[in-house]
Amino acid sequence: MRTYIAKRIGISVIILFCVTFIIYGLMRSLPSSYVETMAMQLSQAPGAKPYEEWLAQLNAQYGLDLPVPIGYVTWLGDFLTGNFGDSWKFNVPVLTEFYNTIGISFAMGGLAFVFSTVIAVPLGILAATHQYSKGDYIISAVALAGISLPTFFFATLLKLVFSVGLGWFDLYGLMGRDYAQLDAVGQMIDIVKHMVMPVVTLTVIQIGSLMRYTRTNMLEVLNADYIRTARTKGLPEHKVIYKHAFRNTLIPLVTVIGGSLPGLFSGALITETLFMIPGTGYTSYQAMTAGDIPYTMFFLTFIAIITLLSNLLTDILYAVVDPRVRIS
Repeated sequence: MRTYIAKRIGISVIILFCVTFIIYGLMRSLPSSYVETMAMQLSQAPGAKPYEEWLAQLNAQYGLDLPVPIGYVTWLGDFLTGNFGDSWKFNVPVLTEFYNTIGISFAMGGLAFVFSTVIAVPLGILAATHQYSKGDYIISAVALAGISLPTFFFATLLKLVFSVGLGWFDLYGLMGRDYAQLDAVGQMIDIVKHMVMPVVTLTVIQIGSLMRYTRTNMLEVLNADYIRTARTKGLPEHKVIYKHAFRNTLIPLVTVIGGSLPGLFSGALITETLFMIPGTGYTSYQAMTAGDIPYTMFFLTFIAIITLLSNLLTDILYAVVDPRVRIS
């Protein structure tokens, strides 16, 4: 197992270098950037230098005048030493802006992850064990709706009903207008109220595929020969389902759940943007549209690292949930 993990880590490092080089090349190929916008603004001041001179000066200042391979090596050296630079968009160190937003995204993503798992897995098992029943049809319909509904449509529907129609929640933001006048408990309640609709949106969007996946794999396991043998021996049905069948369903579920872990840290770009939640997803969207290369490079590299770690963790968990999986 140690050799296997060491090999996977080595492969992951090579993949990470390739991914970051591609990302850097794409960032350098953006059709518009913050540097160009800044040069245009500076050149329009009275008595200012021409746009071309400002652009050359800013490119030299940020190292964008170097060829892509050399620029990548320079960026990589700074990144490995913990020098992530300053955000061009937010005028603060990249890590400062990231730390200010990651907590919100992690809280939203974590709640949605827990709710979707707790709801989808039991309902998927229930649908599989009562195939072709009314409950199975209802659960399948809900799962299909969750898969089919676009995020922007469902979020807009929630805002139309619960904000515009009923007036229960605010349309946008993380804090209300009277947030500063509230005490500590009131401020916490205010933030929770503002997170209800975004968390519900993320939960409903995630729940459909996980529910359907659980049902499909559970049905496949329930039709296996060893399940029929266990029932023939007179084992109680709950032991057959939860001790024998469900454990063998865990391998595909681990794959799906492990693949969703990066979303806990990357934030939900569409949902956060629609509700104007100042999380990592919304911040990265603003940085990308502004051509903020330092923040975008750090953010995309961070997501690549988290994705590779989650894939490694998923492979290790295979041996935990299924004794048949062994690495020599």
